[in-house]
Amino acid sequence: MLVDLHTHTWPYSDDSDLKPEELIQQAKRSGLDAICFTEHDWYWKDEDVARLSDEHDFPIFHGMEISSDEGHLLVFGLAEYKFGMHHAEFVRRLVDEAGGAIILAHPYRGRVRYNPKPDQLVDSVCEDRIFDLVDAVEVLNGRSNYKENNFARKLCRRLHLRGVGGSDAHSFSDIPSYATLFEKRVSNTKELVTELKEGRFRAIDFH
Repeated sequence: MLVDLHTHTWPYSDDSDLKPEELIQQAKRSGLDAICFTEHDWYWKDEDVARLSDEHDFPIFHGMEISSDEGHLLVFGLAEYKFGMHHAEFVRRLVDEAGGAIILAHPYRGRVRYNPKPDQLVDSVCEDRIFDLVDAVEVLNGRSNYKENNFARKLCRRLHLRGVGGSDAHSFSDIPSYATLFEKRVSNTKELVTELKEGRFRAIDFH
């Protein structure tokens, strides 16, 4: 099952040009089997996601992209944003209590883009606390360049973490790019979390 784990829609992510309905239609045309709404520090209501999914006959899951002190986190299994979630360790506690999952999104992208020696950066960040707090790492991101995605893949291999793919869609041109192939079909966010925690997936390059 091909799922885009990382998308943004307007107006809930104010830097996105995509309305939810537009994103869904583009995802269906692109051959995806499902998408995840991961708005910036904002969580969709279950009933609104269910309504859109029914209207378009297309599976939609939802999480959040949280801007934390340790990087951007794709979080699944929580029901709302709470004060204090800018601290990654606090997010991990909440996610554990809810039985959810965390993915580190586009790791160190800002530091990699203009770094002439990204391999040295891999060496320097491997001991960072964040890798003890996440269940997987986004190794293919549609808004990252080859250098940044290659860095993420090397980092993931070094740390023996599982890697996912996502478009990080903010516009039509971002889809299709990358997604995550799950070994089993998932029908809701709870099942998605189970598959993420069990590691039954791999990143897919649409290019």
